[in-house]
Amino acid sequence: MVCYWILVIADTRNIHRYTMTVAISYLTACQVSRVFIYSYGILSTDFSGPLMIITQKTTMLAFQVHDGMSKKSEDLTADQKRLSVTSKPSLIEYLSYNLNFLSVLVGPCSHYNDYIDFIEGRHVQRRLGKPPGTNAGRSGPDEVPEPSPMAAVTRKLVICVVCMVLFLTLTKAFPITYNVDSRFVSEAPFLTRLSYAFFSIQAARPKFYFAWTLADAINNAAGYGVKGADETGRVSWDLISNLNIWGIETATSFKKFIDNWNIQTGVWLKTVCYDRAPRYRTALTFVLSALWHGVYPGYYFTFITAIPITMAARGVRRNLRPHFLSSHLMKLGYDVLTWAATQLCVCYTVMPFLLLAVEPTIDYYRSMYFHVHIISILTAIALSRGRQHGDGASCSSSNGTRPPSLQEHPPPSNNNLKGN
Repeated sequence: MVCYWILVIADTRNIHRYTMTVAISYLTACQVSRVFIYSYGILSTDFSGPLMIITQKTTMLAFQVHDGMSKKSEDLTADQKRLSVTSKPSLIEYLSYNLNFLSVLVGPCSHYNDYIDFIEGRHVQRRLGKPPGTNAGRSGPDEVPEPSPMAAVTRKLVICVVCMVLFLTLTKAFPITYNVDSRFVSEAPFLTRLSYAFFSIQAARPKFYFAWTLADAINNAAGYGVKGADETGRVSWDLISNLNIWGIETATSFKKFIDNWNIQTGVWLKTVCYDRAPRYRTALTFVLSALWHGVYPGYYFTFITAIPITMAARGVRRNLRPHFLSSHLMKLGYDVLTWAATQLCVCYTVMPFLLLAVEPTIDYYRSMYFHVHIISILTAIALSRGRQHGDGASCSSSNGTRPPSLQEHPPPSNNNLKGN
C-alpha cells in the first residue's frame, strides 16, 4: 500500500527510484528478521516468499509506469516500449495484479500489461490474433478460438509428480550438509567429494522444479500463459514459465544454465537493473539478486562467485569456441566438455546458497581448494588481456552486451512462435 501511495502521488520521473528503495528496504528488514528472529529456520509464519514476489511486481510496475508516462518513445528500447504502462492503475487493478491467487505464493512474476490483458479477456487474442487484412470481411482477431490448456496443464502436473517423488527420495539420500561433514572432508579423496557435490546439488533441484512447474500449471489452468503458436498451429503455454528443465540439465555454459533457471526473476532483474545501469551492469545485477533473495551470507557468496565465472565463461566462448566448429566431432567434444564444466561450476557456485551460513561455506570452499575461484579469475584475466591485444573489431563495446544470465530467451522448442 505504501508503494501504491508512491505510485499515485510521486513524480513519474522518480517514481521507480522511490518504489525500489521502499520495497527493497522493507523486504530486507523482513529478511533480517527471518535470520535473527527465526534463527535460520523456515517457520509456518514466514512470509518472505510471497513478499519477494510482491517486491518484483511493485518495482517492475513502477519502472514501466515511469517508461510510459515520463520518457519519450525514442528513448525506450523495443521491450520497454511494448511493456510501458501509460496510465496509473486503479487500486483494484493494482491489488489484483499483486495479490491474485494464481501467483501470490510462489509467483511467477509477470508483466502488468500481460496480466491486465488476461483479466480483461484480450490475452489470447493478442497472442494468437490474425494479422490485419487476413481474411478481411469474414473473420478477424476476435474470432480466434480459445485454446484449451488441458494438454499443457496435464504435462506440467505429471512433471510435478515426478519431481516430488525425486525430491522425497534423492534429497534424503544425498543431504547437502554431508559436503561439509568433517569426517567426509578429511577422509574422502578430492574426486569423491567433487562427485558427491554434483549429485547432492542434482538431488536438491527437484523441489524447485516442483514449485515453479506447479505455479505455471495453475496459471495455465486459469487460461493465462499463452505465448503464441508455431508454424503447425501448436499453442505454447510458456509465456510466464519460470524454468526450462531440459535447458538446465543440458546447459553447456553458465549463461545457458541461468537463462533457463528462474526465468521470470531474470526478466525482472533485466527490467529494473541491467538495462538501466550505466556501468558495472553484471556486478550490480548479481548484487541486487542477492539482496532480493535475502540476507543469508550464503546468498552473497553464491552471487559474488558467479561474477568471475560469468566473465570467464564469456571469454571462453568468445575466444575458444570458434576453434571447435570446424567439424561435428570437435563440436561434440566441446559440448561434452563444456557441459561437464558448467555443471561442476554450478555445483560449486550454488552450494553456499543451500548451506546459508559463513562457516560451512568456507569449509566447503576450503575442501574444494577454491579451485573454481582461482581458475575463473585467471581465465577471465588471461582472456581479457588477449582480447585487448586482439582484433579491434572483436574488442568493441563490451558494456553494450546483455548479460548471459539475464536475456529473456524462450525455451528451445518455442523459437518459432508467432505473436507479441
